[in-house]
Amino acid sequence: MIDLPDNTSMQGESVTSSRRCAVICVGNKLMLDEGIGPAVYDALLERYEIPDDVSCFDVGCMSLDMLPVIRDYDFIVTVDAVDGTGEAPGTVFRFQPDDVARHAGAMASLHDMKLIDLFDSAALLGYEARGVCLGMQVLNMEPAEYTIGLTEPVFNALPLLVETVEAELFSEGFVLRKKDEATD
Repeated sequence: MIDLPDNTSMQGESVTSSRRCAVICVGNKLMLDEGIGPAVYDALLERYEIPDDVSCFDVGCMSLDMLPVIRDYDFIVTVDAVDGTGEAPGTVFRFQPDDVARHAGAMASLHDMKLIDLFDSAALLGYEARGVCLGMQVLNMEPAEYTIGLTEPVFNALPLLVETVEAELFSEGFVLRKKDEATD
């Protein structure tokens, strides 16, 4: 069993597959578009049968508490909001963890701890995993008051980001089935 912080949700933990994948959804759903990660987490659980070799995490902010994920999983996908890309809100990005660490604005996670920081910390402990970052350009992540929900362009692009997660998993050999297809 993986030790997770009390404020972390998890779905689909497995002990049966030799390869395991973790989808780490980062963000705060009380801050408009900053909640893109939790929105993807919810959509994945709502739309797909999550196989035993894939675990989904709604972590809020990335932290060193996620080190056991690097230890216990072979492939990590993080989903987060990005800003400063110059692209339209709702634009989906795919980049390597090193790419995020080398940019201060464009394609930078909106959270202090980045996936590369987590991988670097894990490497010091002898843990190793591969990973990819998926992000979406935001419109507003700093509402005047706490606001649950996404802005219209980000909400409208949410299915594209969810399908991008599905495609990324598929390319690594992890197959998600839509719930309506799973019963056929």
